[in-house]
Amino acid sequence: MAELTHLDPEGRPKMVDVSAKPITRRRAVAAGCLELDEPAATALAQGGGPKGDPWSVARLAAVGGVKRTADLIPLAHPLAIEAVEVEHAWDPATRRAWLRVAVTCEGRTGIEMEALAGVSVGLLALYDMLKAVSHGMTLGPVRLLRKEGGRRGLVQLVWEDCPWKP
Repeated sequence: MAELTHLDPEGRPKMVDVSAKPITRRRAVAAGCLELDEPAATALAQGGGPKGDPWSVARLAAVGGVKRTADLIPLAHPLAIEAVEVEHAWDPATRRAWLRVAVTCEGRTGIEMEALAGVSVGLLALYDMLKAVSHGMTLGPVRLLRKEGGRRGLVQLVWEDCPWKP
């Protein structure tokens, strides 16, 4: 079984020492969805609600979530983010609003948490933009699709329902 690196020998939380790890180019891609009820879906399809364009706000919030990950996740290392790509998709048949976030940096530790935080915060902002119309929304799931760099190299995870492939 793999070792939990964020625990010391007594089981207490610790920040991992990454100083000896080599700097490598790292990229992570995550995606997630917000399932909407009919009123929220109608508002999104019509361009938003009383607060304005929900997709623009969700995309900006996703970038902000990436940049603030070390403030949100107590043991995450602050990373020098080099690029953030945010895409969105709307599936009217399933009433799912999708976000995909890809994050790139050169560093000593992975950037998966940044991609996952970006998707999560972006979807929360989308919820916030649509809640004036309805609270009938379900957040998630949010999943890692791909990571590159570091000691594991390329990791790709298949998610059949997701509009983007790893």
